[in-house]
Amino acid sequence: MRLNKLDRWPLFCLIAVLAVMVWSWVDPHDRFTWWLESIPAIAAIIILSATYTKFRLTNLLYGLIAIHAIILLVGGHYTYAEVPLFDTFRDMFGWSRNHYDRVGHIAQGLVPALIARELLIRTSTLQRGAWMIVLIVMGCLGIAAIYEIIEWVAAALTGEAAENFLGTQGDVWDTQKDMALAGIGAITGLAIFSHWHDRQLKNL
Repeated sequence: MRLNKLDRWPLFCLIAVLAVMVWSWVDPHDRFTWWLESIPAIAAIIILSATYTKFRLTNLLYGLIAIHAIILLVGGHYTYAEVPLFDTFRDMFGWSRNHYDRVGHIAQGLVPALIARELLIRTSTLQRGAWMIVLIVMGCLGIAAIYEIIEWVAAALTGEAAENFLGTQGDVWDTQKDMALAGIGAITGLAIFSHWHDRQLKNL
């Protein structure tokens, strides 16, 4: 069966994520951390594959989800505190820590914000505007808070085994910063991508 242009992009995204997943799986820093960090990416692949024919998303969304999945898989392979490129940045710019996890938390707000926007526009009667933005940002902050609670529960249940998953790197305000960055990511994503998103929704 010949794929049309609309079908090629989601397939490319899937292949890219699967390729990174295979690389990520091979000899990670810590296997337990790999599972904790990678489960959301695995769940996304399963859900999006199962719903593709019934509820196809915009290409913008497939691309953003793929990028987020790759961020998770890279963090799962190295742990968020030890991604080599960001060790280089740390030494180059004199940072006190590896900031790769900050990238992950910005994505944790930005990508779910666009997912929520698409679902609300396509499945609800809520109109585009201020209230939609408020609900999306608050929802993303809620997701960020839930994720921090999951990290706390994992640490409480497994002790030192979850230390790489927490990735606080000695910062006592790490949890609050992570949630704040998710909120910033959500607002930034809506500001940058909404117009592009609307055009793709119109042509879907």
